[in-house]
Amino acid sequence: MTSKLKLLVATSVIPLAVLGANPAYAEGTTAGTDIQNDVTVSYSVGGVAQTDETASDTFKVDRKINLTVAETDGITTDVAPGETGAVTTFTVTNTSNEVLDFNVSASQLAGGTAEHGGTDNFDITGLQVFVDSNGNGVYDPGTDTATFIDELAEDASIAVFVVGDIPGAQVTDDVAGVVLTATAREGGTAGGAVGAALTESAGANTTGVETVFADGAGETDGARDAAFSAGDDYTVAAADLAVVKFSTVISDPINGTTNPKAIPGAVIEYCIAVTNAPGSATATGISISDTLPANITYDAGFGVTTNGTYDNVAGTCSAGAGTGTFSGGVVSGTLNDIAGGGNSALVFRATVD
Repeated sequence: MTSKLKLLVATSVIPLAVLGANPAYAEGTTAGTDIQNDVTVSYSVGGVAQTDETASDTFKVDRKINLTVAETDGITTDVAPGETGAVTTFTVTNTSNEVLDFNVSASQLAGGTAEHGGTDNFDITGLQVFVDSNGNGVYDPGTDTATFIDELAEDASIAVFVVGDIPGAQVTDDVAGVVLTATAREGGTAGGAVGAALTESAGANTTGVETVFADGAGETDGARDAAFSAGDDYTVAAADLAVVKFSTVISDPINGTTNPKAIPGAVIEYCIAVTNAPGSATATGISISDTLPANITYDAGFGVTTNGTYDNVAGTCSAGAGTGTFSGGVVSGTLNDIAGGGNSALVFRATVD
């Protein structure tokens, strides 16, 4: 810092005009920037203007380390039992006044209340963290492979994905809480490994660039630790299927359709009904395989119908518009998706030998 001011003595009054002496405000200015403040003093002696006097002060802007982490959608991530590669997404924002690297890591709750109010009661497996490499905000396996944030600009944000697998034994409303922590590291070199750990400056200010941690407390980290953490959770939404199989005598050779009995030659109608409990997740890819028992013969004339309806009160089925197959003694068919509270049925007939 330099300054110069002459002491002047005269019989006349000396007016002073001070210009540019207001303090500089450096919030948001990039670290290491030189801020120069100049002052000019004009004066006269005996009514005669004299040469202006000037002075200048220069200082470097210090480094303010700050960041935020937030989940992207504000709701739990719905998953199914046995789902692989389940993704929850966070946004990391560099609110520092310098380009920085960020280390990112994920942890899991050990019980207690998860981010969206459920009780954490299981862990996902194969927990991994990946950074959005192509900037589209969507996890792309094979493309988003970076495991740290490289050279994130001031005020810039980037998506980070927590990815894992859901154990197959989980049931509806099971919850797994996860926490993503981002830690600021030295920037300046693109590519390679994540930058070195940051150290907060101690002692009095110097003419160099000091480092000040300014971050707040996150989900699991404290204030002013160059890190920030936020939580999210996975909630299991499972289908709850029940299968009912029953038979009805349609006709027999003696009584016809009037109070028929299951005697040789009688026609038997089978119903395989699948129901999904109310509030459950939609069941998809439903496939039925039924091996016919001995002493009955498949009724090729009636065939196999799928996507019928089941009345659980009356205990009856109605044939649907879909068709199944019969081959090698096995009746097969697929059903449309069944939402929670819904049902569907496969119907076929056979004759008693």
